[in-house]
Amino acid sequence: MTSLTDLLHAVTEKPAPAAHAEAVETSFASAFISETIAILEQIDLAEVERMAAGLARVRELGGRLFILGVGGSAGHAGHAVNDFRKLCGFEAYAPTDNVSELTARANDEGWETCFAAWLEGSRIGSRDAALVFSVGGGCREKNVSVNIVRALETATEAGAHIFGIVGRDGGFTREVAQNCIVIPPLAADRITPHTEGLCAVLWHLLVSHPLLQRNATKWESVR
Repeated sequence: MTSLTDLLHAVTEKPAPAAHAEAVETSFASAFISETIAILEQIDLAEVERMAAGLARVRELGGRLFILGVGGSAGHAGHAVNDFRKLCGFEAYAPTDNVSELTARANDEGWETCFAAWLEGSRIGSRDAALVFSVGGGCREKNVSVNIVRALETATEAGAHIFGIVGRDGGFTREVAQNCIVIPPLAADRITPHTEGLCAVLWHLLVSHPLLQRNATKWESVR
């Protein structure tokens, strides 16, 4: 019969040397985490603070927050809308949360204008803000995320405040935003996963920021 001492020893002892495949996987995991830490260390924290203050100002003035993203960033947008509404008391929306309207506009009017038309239909104004999540920030010349570009042009014309959390060089979003956090592309082969992963970290930072958070999260109160 195995004693408790033997059982504890078995649980806590170091595992045997990993096979080659396992060693490769562990090596990649270590490299990915190291890259993530290096990127985080280069985030412009002063700009993060400015963005928190800017978002708080929009809310104070009674403005709405329109969150835009494509692909994985569209999923981020829906999640962030929930967080900004529930935790921060922000009136927030994302066009990608209404798939019927989005696909109708894309089908009838074109993909490039679907976000811009949605913002126009929402009567975006000077008290409102647009927040972009994007790996590249949009680029008309390279025909990448042109719907983000057109949406930001519409928001700018309306006098809305532009925020962005983007990767690479920031693209069009960085050009027109009043506040933009650029996630440094330190790992050239993994720009997308690092940008999308850290985008989630940064918006969770913002909704937890004392300038923005009004309501407590659930699990911290569960004992």
